[in-house]
Amino acid sequence: MLRRALAFLFLLASPLAAEEVVLGLSQDHVSITANFDGSEILIFGAVKREAPIPEGDPLDVVIAVSGPEYPLTVRRKEKRFGIWINTESLEIDSAPSFYAIATSAPFHDALSEVEDLRHKVSIPRAIRSVGAPYEIKDAAAFSKAVIRIRTNNGSYQLRENAIAVDQQTLFRTSIDLPANLTEGDYLTRIFLTRGGEVISQFETVIDVRKVGLERWLFTLSRQQPLLYGLLSLAIAIAAGWGASAAFRILRQS
Repeated sequence: MLRRALAFLFLLASPLAAEEVVLGLSQDHVSITANFDGSEILIFGAVKREAPIPEGDPLDVVIAVSGPEYPLTVRRKEKRFGIWINTESLEIDSAPSFYAIATSAPFHDALSEVEDLRHKVSIPRAIRSVGAPYEIKDAAAFSKAVIRIRTNNGSYQLRENAIAVDQQTLFRTSIDLPANLTEGDYLTRIFLTRGGEVISQFETVIDVRKVGLERWLFTLSRQQPLLYGLLSLAIAIAAGWGASAAFRILRQS
């Protein structure tokens, strides 16, 4: 009886979320084929309310889509004696292979610094680098290099003012997925904010998988690497012989 009474009191003390996300996706599965050149995901939704729209700060929406996370080694190159060589390296504990943020307002207006620290939404906070060797004085520069490189190739995106919010109830945006996607689950987080404070959060997953020949080759390379290597060698030899034969025929004609 005591446990039930405590549980009931806890439910009474916990306020119900006044505003919640009802989400929709144009597709929750992306297939990577041999001719895959990217995709676009339309993310749309509505805000479910148990009360009238609160007065004061307008509603903002922040959406973050994160690909599979992996550790990586970042190396610094310097030019010495006329050639570029690796001088220092740093192990990044975890970095998403893809990361895109869309907001309905400038990022720091839609999400406060405290909330960003709590939920790790911004691109720099999505990268985890716990420690660095003592001899590396500017460890933050290595994380910035990862962000710069992946931003340039479209793997990291920050799209401010890219979410349309209608009547503080409906919202929509699109996320561009590049051709060099990594297979795996892409966590999609939606935050409703007012005055930079998170008032509701919703999560879903976009499934990205190789299919067809791409899937077969990927599985073969992981499960039977020797056979995969021999097959690759045989294809290379056949392609070389075919090109040579075609060239001889063209010369004789």
